Amino acid sequence: MAIIINIDVLLAKRKMSVTELSERVGITMANLSVLKNGKAKAIRFSTLEGICKALDCQPGDIIEYRNEN
Repeated sequence: MAIIINIDVLLAKRKMSVTELSERVGITMANLSVLKNGKAKAIRFSTLEGICKALDCQPGDIIEYRNEN
């Protein structure tokens, strides 16, 4: 897929666990894992906003487009 989710990178930079992020954002570990592993088909803006707030970042820091050619 050409859309890359960089949550792992941001978590490492912030020294935050996936568990802590899921608690701060208010989503389940299962849903966060689906998103983190690039298996999600969609993301709600409210979830994206919560992740940005918890990680003190911009949406473009989380979601990246890479041309697969």
